[in-house]
Amino acid sequence: MTAFGRAFAVFCLGLSQLLHWGLSYYLIGGFGNRIGDDLGWSHAKVYSGFSLALLVMGLLSAPVGRWIDRRGGRLPMSLGALAAAAGCLGVAFARDYWAYLIAWTVLGTAMRLTLYDAAFAALAKAFGTGAKRPIAQITLLGGLASTVFWPFGNWLADGWGWRTALCVYAAIAVASIPLFLTLPKAAPHPLARTAADAPMPPPVPPSLLAALLYAYTVAGLNFLNAAMSAHMILLLNGLGLALPTAVWIASLRGIGQSSARLGEVLFGGRLNPLDLHFWAALGFPLAFLAGLLSGDWIAAAVAYCLIYGASNGLMSITRGTLPLVLFDPLSYGATVGKLLTPGFLLAAAAPSAFAALIDLAGPRAAMAVSVGIAATITAAAWVLRRRFYRSI
Repeated sequence: MTAFGRAFAVFCLGLSQLLHWGLSYYLIGGFGNRIGDDLGWSHAKVYSGFSLALLVMGLLSAPVGRWIDRRGGRLPMSLGALAAAAGCLGVAFARDYWAYLIAWTVLGTAMRLTLYDAAFAALAKAFGTGAKRPIAQITLLGGLASTVFWPFGNWLADGWGWRTALCVYAAIAVASIPLFLTLPKAAPHPLARTAADAPMPPPVPPSLLAALLYAYTVAGLNFLNAAMSAHMILLLNGLGLALPTAVWIASLRGIGQSSARLGEVLFGGRLNPLDLHFWAALGFPLAFLAGLLSGDWIAAAVAYCLIYGASNGLMSITRGTLPLVLFDPLSYGATVGKLLTPGFLLAAAAPSAFAALIDLAGPRAAMAVSVGIAATITAAAWVLRRRFYRSI
């Protein structure tokens, strides 16, 4: 692939991430309350669909990773776009609970085939150890998904209803297929690292401790991300912000994500991925501590969303780059697919668990629980850095 072809494929894949994160993963955060009000369902019932989708992602994680290792990302991700369209239409036309769950099962399949973990594996297949820069680059656009789709979806739903909005989402999913077709059909030999990737150390022999620590930090990230993607607007609203204010402040997480990722792309080339992983993890407890004050100060709510977005954005990068230095890039998809499975399964419980916690104890308690979970992620990232920094 020429340099232009590589750059174009990376841009198209980044654009696909913006579209598919917005129309699938962030769907419930934008429309959850509307769906519940229209169908007369409780929060727990509405968000159980998203939980099911995350469970499906976990069950499919390893086989999808192996598939991309063998075939590259072009075909799997294109089929995922079709599944995303079908899932959006299924939710739009669901009238009973079982049809709703079936639609979310399809969306869960689509998310595993189209979102970051599939994209990272596709880049590792196409570019080998030279995938570090492309991995960071595609997250720039992907990080704006909530910033674009939460206000966009709210505008569509206000004007034409949430069901029509989801039909528009389905059309966007189909229109995204050409973006995935820019990926190489196959890459039998991983490309050599470029000058921009020079700081990347060679992979070390697999370590059980490294695998466990990596899996735990990703699992914690997935759990909090699933909870916040489903409930961030609801939390801010419950803490005292008016709904329109909560929507636009919550959308700032995308600004935080992409700003932090842009900084990493521009200035993080010499930074060890383990350093980046730790400092990104440290932002999570700080963000949720600010979140506890969100109902009293809008500035605290803004800080919560921006810091959370920045930390989440950087850890989304390290989730993709750490395996390139901790494990064998040639089996990237299969290895990471196995290690991600517990995280997807744990994250599947997050939307419903947080919905129940908010109903039972209130949004402040949910934010306090998030502080505790975030602290354990930071501790695991610190141990991973301290134990393996010299090894790589």
